[in-house]
This record gives sequence, structure tokens and C-alpha cells, in this order.
Amino acid sequence: MTRTSKPWQTPKVIFNPQAYQGMQRGINALVDAVRPTLGPFSRLVINDDAIRQHKLEFLDSAALIARRITQIENRDADMGAMYLRQLLWHLHETTGDGTAAAAVLFESVYNLGIRYLVAGGNAMRLRRYLDEGAGFILEQFAGQTQQVSGPGELARLAETICYDPPLSQALGQAFDLIGPYGRLEIRPGRGRDIEQEYVQGSYWDSGLSSPLLVTDARTQRAELDNPAILISDLEVQEPQDLIPILEATLSSGAESLLLIVKALSEKALSLLASPANRQRLPMTAVKTPGAEMTKLHNHLQDIAILTGGQFLTQATGAKLDAVRIEHLGRARHAWANDQYFGITTGSGDPISIRQHTASLKAAYERAEKASDQKDLLARLGNLLGGTAVLWIGDLNLTTLELRKEKASRTADALRGALRHGLLPGGGVALLDCRPALQARLHAAGDADERAAYHILLQAVEAPFRTLLHNAGFNPSEIFAQLPQSEPGYGFDVTRQRTVNMSQAGILDSAAVIRAATWGAIHSAALALTVDVLVHKANPLDSSHAP
Repeated sequence: MTRTSKPWQTPKVIFNPQAYQGMQRGINALVDAVRPTLGPFSRLVINDDAIRQHKLEFLDSAALIARRITQIENRDADMGAMYLRQLLWHLHETTGDGTAAAAVLFESVYNLGIRYLVAGGNAMRLRRYLDEGAGFILEQFAGQTQQVSGPGELARLAETICYDPPLSQALGQAFDLIGPYGRLEIRPGRGRDIEQEYVQGSYWDSGLSSPLLVTDARTQRAELDNPAILISDLEVQEPQDLIPILEATLSSGAESLLLIVKALSEKALSLLASPANRQRLPMTAVKTPGAEMTKLHNHLQDIAILTGGQFLTQATGAKLDAVRIEHLGRARHAWANDQYFGITTGSGDPISIRQHTASLKAAYERAEKASDQKDLLARLGNLLGGTAVLWIGDLNLTTLELRKEKASRTADALRGALRHGLLPGGGVALLDCRPALQARLHAAGDADERAAYHILLQAVEAPFRTLLHNAGFNPSEIFAQLPQSEPGYGFDVTRQRTVNMSQAGILDSAAVIRAATWGAIHSAALALTVDVLVHKANPLDSSHAP
């Protein structure tokens, strides 16, 4: 086996100042690629890989653009670009927005920090003071935060993120109904417009055990009124295994039976599908939701609390012949098709439901992984009941995908705004931190601390300057127009005048701005402490194997 001979893949160790220079080239290259997406007059990027696949992919999300950049030829530059890329994608997954602002803020802190360090500054002390400064900026945001009020304000916030008025109106109305933890489904529409639907109750991504169990041949659905509900991951093998459940259901006064089971044998299916049996007791069976064991148990626990039943699992040795009335949940209505099953108005204890919901909300706020947040939101949506569905339409598939991505990104930001409030938009929240940062600078007695606040004073202007530049304005001229003594004022690039941003409805999600600011400054400060880059050897090229 031989190794490829590309020089950029040669193993080596890179020391400063070359390490700084290399990472800086990669960081600046990535920021240059995403910088044009900041603001209402953002431009698009076409993904070159998609072109080779004969499909154009138009992107206006900084995180998605960064995600498509998988490698830069210079290895030192590649390390810098991939470091920033990871930050932007994490912000995208956890907050949905703020990635372009984070990119330009990161670049400013890093470049100014490099200038100070090569002049003899101490990297570790500078990092400490930059982190302290980032925390101080977050404290300043607290005094600027206002709460969201009504669908109109939500729609205005959405428009500052996606710049799509019809989509913004639809999202504002949806989140006014479902709140910060409600369930939102974004699906491709059949026309060019956006359609909305509100589905009552809760539903799970798991369908009928068999098509024979539908109750309405026209809709291919099973509909059950006042059902008793078996909540389990058990397997039904023999028809007689169902007798205790049927007897418990009939004695409970329920009008129908919903079985949630892992598997249903053909013999057991024949008992449930028998017309005589179904006439006496309408019943159907659905597959236990959740593929992984943890998710499966989570779903069963949620259904049990929602319906007032108990979930039975193989892991505890539960058996079908031990089922009693108290094990069965109850609801006003249940339905199922080949993909989903749902429950409306479960009979669970309201106090237990509130306590369980509160624990899931706390877990959501603590979750750091996007996948964990997504799972917790789905569970919360089911416990709260009701789902808003947006059918996103457009003229062609390419722009439809772009619009769906905008909708998803904007929805994440709206959730954060409903939980944590709003800040003045257009980069003004950061600008308004300058007087407090200036006071900190005057009070600083340490050279590295003074350098950190000098860096932050310039860096907090970067998003505002970038937004103005993208809109075709001279940032220096606009800065001269801003009232120096009145916070909250910025420049509305669409109306081309200085305004009070909150009064003009130009707002940002506080959760997004806080995450972007902390992530950018903290990550840039950490990057400034990198002194050495290690290039690993080439992997063996299997195509040259003997």
C-alpha cells in the first residue's frame, strides 16, 4: 500500500506565528463566504457539490453555507475554518438563527486578538478577560429585554429573520396558538401559498399494526370513541392473551379499546379483526412508538401520564394475563392510520401532567444537544396537546426547499423569543453595550484586561457595520447619524432612516443574540490560545493496495 503525495497532506507540526496566520486565513475565508447573508438584503450562495449532482442548491443561511464547506486546501487554514464551522452549526441546531452575526463577531474578536498577541500580549489572560467581558455583555442584555406580546409582534420578529411576510404571518399565528413548547410540523404544500392547520390532541409516529384494523375504509383510519388504552411494549402471540384485557375493558365502561403493543401475531389479529368481536367492542392495535429503548419508554411514560394508565414493559416482566382495569388509560377519542396514532383529551391527573410537563421543560432548558432538544420538544408538544401544521408552498422545488429551511430556522428563533424575550434588532442590542464596556475599560488596571475591552468595544460594532454594508450603505456615515445619548436607536435599511428599533418592530430573539454573542466571543478567545497545529499523516490509500 502507498501513500498519496499531496503536499498539504504531509504530516508536520506548525508553531506560531504560522499557526495564527494559517487559522486566521481559514476563519476569514469562511466568514467572507457567510458575511453576505446578514441582514434583510442578503445574497445567496450556490452549493458547488449540488451543481455536480445536476441540482442547484441556493443557500442564505450562514450555518448551512458553512456546513457545505467540508475542506479548504491549505491545512492550516482548514483547521481555522472547521473550528468556526463547528460553532456555527451548533448555534444553528440549538437556536436556529444568529449564525451570520456570530461569524462576523467571532472574526472581529479573533483578528483584533491576534494583533494584540503578536505585539506581546498574554493569550491566557486575554482569554480570561474576554470571557468576563462576554458575561458582562449578557448582563447588559437583561436590561434591554422585553417580552413578546401577541401574534403581530411574533410575525414582525419572524420577518426580521426570514424576510418572507406571508411565512412570517403564518408562523406568528401558529406560535401564538401553540406557545414556546408546542408542536409545529412543517410540510411541503401542494400549491404556491402557505396553508395552516391546527390538529387537536396528541399523536405519535407509529401506525396501525395491520390494515385490517381500520374502521373507515374510505379514510383508511381507525376511529375510537371513549377508548380504554393498553400502554405497553408487549408482544401478543396467542388470542387468549387478550381475554383479560377485553374483560377489563368491558367492565370499565369504556366503549372501545386501543392496544399499543410491540407486535401482533396473525392469530391475535384475527380475533381483533373479527366483525362479530368488533361489533361488540370496537378495537384496534398500533405499534409501540420509538425504536430505541430509552425513547420507547419515554413515549410510554408520556402516554400513561396523559391518559391516567400504567405502562407495561417487557423489561419489568409484565404479562398480558396480569392486566387489570387500573392498568388501562382512558381518553375521549383515539385514531390511527398507517403512519400515526393519536389521542384526544386523555383522562390523566392534571397535577401529574403539569408536574411532568414542568420536568420536561427544565430538561429542555438544560439540554445541550440539538437531538435531545428535538426529542423533548416532541414530548412536550404531545403533553400540551395540539399541533400547528404549516403547508409550505412555492413555485418550484428549489425555492420550496429554501423556504422550508427558512421556516424551520425562524421557528427555532421564535421559540427562544417566547421563552426569553426580545432585544432591539439590527445589531443595536450589541451597540448599546458600548457605554458599559467603555466604563469597564476606564476602570481596568491590567494591560490584558484593557486590551480585552478595547477588542470588545470594536467587535460589538461588527454585526451592525456588516448589515449596513450588505444593504449598500456607508457604515461610518450611518454611525454619525445615530443619537449618542439615546439607546435603542439604529438604522432601518428598508426605510432608510434612523429609528427606535423596538418601536419600529425591528427585534431579535434574546435567546438567539445571547447564544450568538457568548458562543462567538468565548470560542474566539479559546482559539487565541492555540499555539501549535498538528498535521496528521495521510491515511493509507486502499486504491493502491496490492
